[in-house]
Amino acid sequence: MISQLNVQVAHSSTPLKLPMVQFSIATDTITPTQPITDPESIISRNNAFQLGFFNPINTTNRYVGIWYSNHPSEAVVWVANRQRPLTDSFGTMIVSNDGNLLILNGQKQIIWSSNVSNLVANSSAQLLDSGNLVIRDDSNGRPIWESFQHPSDSCLQNMKLGSDASVNVKTLLKSWKSSSDPSVGTFSASMNSLTAIPEFYVWNGSQPYWRSGPWNGQIFIGVPYMESTYVNGFTVVLDNEGSAYLTFTRKDTSLVVYYVLNRDGTLLEKSMTEGKQDLEVSWSAPEIDCDVYGKCGPFGSCNSKDSPICSCLRGFVPNNVEEWNRENFTGGCVRRTPLQCERNGSSNPEKEDGFLKLTTMKVPALPDSASVIVIEKCENLCLMNCSCTAYAHDQGIGCMLWSGSLIDIKKFSGGGANLYIRVAFSELGNILYFLIHYPHS
Repeated sequence: MISQLNVQVAHSSTPLKLPMVQFSIATDTITPTQPITDPESIISRNNAFQLGFFNPINTTNRYVGIWYSNHPSEAVVWVANRQRPLTDSFGTMIVSNDGNLLILNGQKQIIWSSNVSNLVANSSAQLLDSGNLVIRDDSNGRPIWESFQHPSDSCLQNMKLGSDASVNVKTLLKSWKSSSDPSVGTFSASMNSLTAIPEFYVWNGSQPYWRSGPWNGQIFIGVPYMESTYVNGFTVVLDNEGSAYLTFTRKDTSLVVYYVLNRDGTLLEKSMTEGKQDLEVSWSAPEIDCDVYGKCGPFGSCNSKDSPICSCLRGFVPNNVEEWNRENFTGGCVRRTPLQCERNGSSNPEKEDGFLKLTTMKVPALPDSASVIVIEKCENLCLMNCSCTAYAHDQGIGCMLWSGSLIDIKKFSGGGANLYIRVAFSELGNILYFLIHYPHS
């Protein structure tokens, strides 16, 4: 018998309302002959995770979820019937005779199903110490369904976020609607495999809300100080079969770490030292206004230490001065002087376009391409294409090129990358004069 009191939701300080006395069955498995009925639960073999019935704060609706069993202050990290709650306290979770995992209400109506298509008559559902709930074919032990491929708002160790071609599954986090409603909210998060270089994105509906910057094989270069402060075991898997997913594994088993997509779109790293009950937010994004995608519009740059936080890149001016002065930066900036290659095809070798170097920057979103060539050739590659508006180089990525508008640029106090913005020759002269006379601006 396990007492569960004041279990905290990861998305807020509001407590979940689990049964004051929750009965745990001495097993980690649900079978056709051994279901669990509210308020019973099962616990993984080494007591890492618990699966059972709960109701969030301010509601009597009942859900089946998974939470850390050794940390009563911890949150529910997975919810089965998040779109359809139980409205009574007589729910049952069972593996049906055809192999599906089901949640039934008091009238034995199906509230939720695992919807296994390749049905297996002899199967069981096991809660693993990883937090993964797996339905297996009992005849050969083969997994036929797992909760890690259907996450809620939380990413646990060894979960894959993105596209896994080996099982033809794309997984993403989906926020709760509110602290009392775990149904799917506005925000989602996963790897964006449609870009030339993989990045991790948070979306607000269909619109980007935050992004990590490109992955260079070790870190996301748009996350400041990740290299020096994150011993996080991140891995991004890319292959020719179409897989592009993120996973992480912590070597330090004494530290509980997982990621949760908050209902307001904030991605949180939650951590807790073994033996302690207190959960800490060790990292979050977006954390400040400058972290929000496209805060300063096209060709605008965000710096949280400036006032106002948005400025046009040198060689660019506000697209709408009145709106910009009212600190409405969404319209962004436009080029002050056309590029030479845009002037009716004219060419003057002595007045070719050049590049303005910006240091410690979050590079723009949506690079067109990447190549392993050295930085010196990267500049020439951009100059040869009139539509190329910027380039950057990272040792782990190579050359990155952008065309058209540049969006979601940010100035860091450290880290980031050098970004080279294409400007007209005359602008290079203006910038040189500016730097000589105002070197500390």
